[in-house]
Amino acid sequence: MSADLSRLSSWLRCPVCAADLEPAGPLTLGCANGHRHDVNKRGYVSLLGGGTKHLGDTADMLDARDAVLEGGAYSPIADAVASAAATVLPERILDAGAGTGHYLRAALAAAPDARGLAMDLSPQAVARAVRSSDRIDGLVADTWRPLPVRSGTADAILDVFAPRNLPEFHRVLRPGGTLVVVVPRADHLGSLRAGGTMLDIPADKAEDVITASEPLYALQARETVAYDLPLTDALRDALAGMGPSARHAASGGTPASTSADVTRVSVDVLRLARR
Repeated sequence: MSADLSRLSSWLRCPVCAADLEPAGPLTLGCANGHRHDVNKRGYVSLLGGGTKHLGDTADMLDARDAVLEGGAYSPIADAVASAAATVLPERILDAGAGTGHYLRAALAAAPDARGLAMDLSPQAVARAVRSSDRIDGLVADTWRPLPVRSGTADAILDVFAPRNLPEFHRVLRPGGTLVVVVPRADHLGSLRAGGTMLDIPADKAEDVITASEPLYALQARETVAYDLPLTDALRDALAGMGPSARHAASGGTPASTSADVTRVSVDVLRLARR
């Protein structure tokens, strides 16, 4: 896959000096101050720099996520995300913590004229997202740091089970743009957590997000998506292996141990408007 450098660069600013990036060679982006950044031939750019303390998803975690998402286990969540993003008739959608691009593709399907930017800390995740759709550009970056994304360039930002940099999201969104946040409720995947398969969820996550966002965003809608999910052995393993619990187990945490044949999917989908 060859990169469309003009389209990719239209999202981005230099992580060194914050000047706009433009095509500067066959596989290079550059700014007016002379900083240059190489573009992967698969169509994405890493503007991560050094010093990040966080880790991106591994290939095994991404395989597990693919098994869950592409198998339809979280389709009601994807539908709710797409519907929330579509309310602003977006032309440019940024997915922060995009993973394999599943939720971004759902949002793009509901907005036929839009294009997307899949941003993730994992180069492997971004490569998969870019490969999955010719409407998706890719960026490797750390959500916790200043984003190498131009101010006011996104109509909608998706943040699904991902870290949130609310001030930077505010800067990147256009005035009146929409931030869609998905957080798990306390009973999400409860039977798996009860069996020691997954880490616990802090209570009142949605309320915490709403409170933290209040100075910068206005809450437009809060939708609870909840349903029972039948489990197979393969799906149990994939659900445990797709997120932070996989790192916990790999580092000597509690191994998966549950015979539950059903679990509860339970999340809040928040739609926030940039003030």
